[in-house]
Amino acid sequence: MNTLEKINIIPQDEPSAMVPVTPMDMLNRAVSSGASLDMVEKLMTLQERWDASQARKQFDAAVSAAKAEIPPITRNATGHNAKKYADFAAIAKVVDPIIGQHGLSYRFRTTQTDKISVTCILSHKAGHSEETTLCGPADATGNKNAIQAIGSTLTYLQRYSLVQMLGLAAAADDDGKSAADAGAITPEQATEIATKCKAVADGFDESFCNYFGIETIADLPAKEYQRALVAIGKKTGAAK
Repeated sequence: MNTLEKINIIPQDEPSAMVPVTPMDMLNRAVSSGASLDMVEKLMTLQERWDASQARKQFDAAVSAAKAEIPPITRNATGHNAKKYADFAAIAKVVDPIIGQHGLSYRFRTTQTDKISVTCILSHKAGHSEETTLCGPADATGNKNAIQAIGSTLTYLQRYSLVQMLGLAAAADDDGKSAADAGAITPEQATEIATKCKAVADGFDESFCNYFGIETIADLPAKEYQRALVAIGKKTGAAK
């Protein structure tokens, strides 16, 4: 009789339906059957490998499900050469609630030598995690002091390492407007325009609405936002 039969790992008189036997089942049977320490250690190693495999599968499934729900992220900030990009706050606002629902979280590890390195670590509640590392020199552009230069690079590397880890996309045609040009402006933009209209003259908001063919400022199409700001700016200059 071999060792597996001795510890009843091969069940006798079982129904025809096959029931998967996990390493933990085997380990429990081995311990209860008085298996050798060597056998127990081998089964414990097998259980650890099985747990890691299951955790990795759950991680992959969670990342896939989360990515399917994460929309393109609005490019809300302007960088060098007037190029639009999504800053870290905009990314986190969209990403954090979604990945949290799938048991995922992220953190950063940083080191500094001649360059600054940032590692984004994406973890799942089942225990599996993966990471990616980016590095770069301190950003001394724009007359930054030493601390500001380091902070700028850290923020940049955090943003891009998270983007790389999750495979995120940013809305390419958004210029500070709402995500869909077919919709109306945001409440914040409506408040901004209302304030600017009041600065031109009392009652100018009515003329503004008539000009754009809308009932209220909040109804202004998002695609008209920039044109509206330009139009108000001209009126403001004329009123001075």
